[in-house]
Amino acid sequence: MVQLKRKFIEKAQPLSAEIRQFVKENGNVALGSFTVEDIYAGQKGIIGLLTETSLLDANEGIRFRGYSIPELREKLPKVPGGTEPLPEGLFYLMVLGELPTYEDVLEIQETWRERADVPKHVFETLDALPITTHPMTQFSIGIMAMQTDSVFAKAYREGINKKDYWDPTYEDVINLLARLPRIAAYIYRRTYKNGDHIAPNPELDWAANFAHMLGYDQNEFYKLMRLYLTIHADHEGGNVSAHTTHLVGSALSDPYLAFSASMNGLAGPLHGLANQEVVRWLNELREEIGHSPSKEEIANYIKETLANGKVVPGYGHAVLRKTDPRFVAQQEFAKTYMPDDALVNIVWNVYEVAPPILEGTGKIKNPWPNVDAHSGALLLHYGLNEYDFYTVLFGVSRALGVMASLLWDRALGLPIERPKSVTFELLKNLVEAKKAKA
Repeated sequence: MVQLKRKFIEKAQPLSAEIRQFVKENGNVALGSFTVEDIYAGQKGIIGLLTETSLLDANEGIRFRGYSIPELREKLPKVPGGTEPLPEGLFYLMVLGELPTYEDVLEIQETWRERADVPKHVFETLDALPITTHPMTQFSIGIMAMQTDSVFAKAYREGINKKDYWDPTYEDVINLLARLPRIAAYIYRRTYKNGDHIAPNPELDWAANFAHMLGYDQNEFYKLMRLYLTIHADHEGGNVSAHTTHLVGSALSDPYLAFSASMNGLAGPLHGLANQEVVRWLNELREEIGHSPSKEEIANYIKETLANGKVVPGYGHAVLRKTDPRFVAQQEFAKTYMPDDALVNIVWNVYEVAPPILEGTGKIKNPWPNVDAHSGALLLHYGLNEYDFYTVLFGVSRALGVMASLLWDRALGLPIERPKSVTFELLKNLVEAKKAKA
């Protein structure tokens, strides 16, 4: 095996260098409606998916069924006297494409309460894991453990007309969304609170009940959870978690299998795991400087981070070319409820300092903050300081969007996803043929 590893790297390193040089020299060569560079850039910007629930514009930001985040904060139903939208309302909007009434939201809440009981074996499966297991690993396993109850898997096994695939999918989607907060809270209390679990409160809405089961019963934290679970719900279909749900679901895997796979993608450092990396970076900044850092000290630390070949977490986005509207929503929340929080103020100072430095490198197309740049500081303000759990919160929210999309995939009868892939040798031949013809 040592020899295999040595031989592998001896082949891989030269090929990697050759490919980089090839793309540098031939990146603009068009092969149909795409270029060589498109192939090696993760297919960014190439239209290849149909997603009904949201659309991400590089200059305007995310729109859910045409509504911007500021519009959602204004127009979606809220609890009486509340200031933040209820995530149940966003799910309704993504599924139907129309704004719900407060009564519509209450109906969803009641349905989710009725279906929120988690099978005993799911908890037993989680309890069999080492307590040191990463919360996202536990979350994915907990979702998989629920697959035994899949209505779609049972219906398909017994024989069902494909025009009706959406129906059992709908049942699975509703059941999954109803149970996710309970599973996520169980993982949190098991991992960080000595297994001291908190029973659901049926009087609370979906987000507030989640906060309650986590152990955070401040009214302000309820508001934060409503906002957090709304703005993280969807980001059109091409991001890793949404695309994974669509890809796995396109094989007619049931919603539990598809969503568990999605969460494995969300757990990656370049996707949902970034929110905890932001907090770690901010804490390292404070520890190195030893006091509340000035803007000049922050600028020097950013330059030091870049000089060490590292990224500034929370900055940059594959699509956006402006400040993420989700960052702005969280900033507005913080200005209302925690304007004097020390860490929050560091986040704001980084926001002022980082973009011109990053832009000055000439290597970063989008030097602006994304949603992850702010979310961790808000959670820390209320005492939720277990960074490894932050991505689970993200996952509970993202379920709203990807499950609504999967339901539409089944209703529209979208086919299995199967893009064409080629070898580097064939790609070189295609480019040579293209150049010869030109």
